[in-house]
Amino acid sequence: MNPIVRNILAVIAGLFVGSAANMGIITIGGSIIPPPDGVDVSDMEGLKSAMHLFEPKHFISPFLAHALGTLVGALLAALIAANHKMKFALGIGVFFLFGGIAAVFMLPSPTWFAVLDLAGAYIPMAWLGGKLVTRK
Repeated sequence: MNPIVRNILAVIAGLFVGSAANMGIITIGGSIIPPPDGVDVSDMEGLKSAMHLFEPKHFISPFLAHALGTLVGALLAALIAANHKMKFALGIGVFFLFGGIAAVFMLPSPTWFAVLDLAGAYIPMAWLGGKLVTRK
């Protein structure tokens, strides 16, 4: 297969599968650690208005979703890429980091979570995904 086509497919697959993993974990997370009583997490407005009711345990699922979604997407992109595997893995991490930055602005969360999420869930997980593929 042409390396350019393969690299494009690596990015598309990494973004798609990473996003699906992220959404899957977010969807399941509410049944494992239920939101506070009376909180509607089905829309952004309900989530915004009730964010002050969330305890630290409620942020485990979003952090895992962001970290594992990035890890899976970066790992897959590095596996598929024809060359520059670590660069493709980190590129997926940067893409998801931009999404995380946008989420911080759209959905007010505690500062500790925003810092932990942005610093620990994206670039380090993308690096780990790339490292798992490129290790000799």
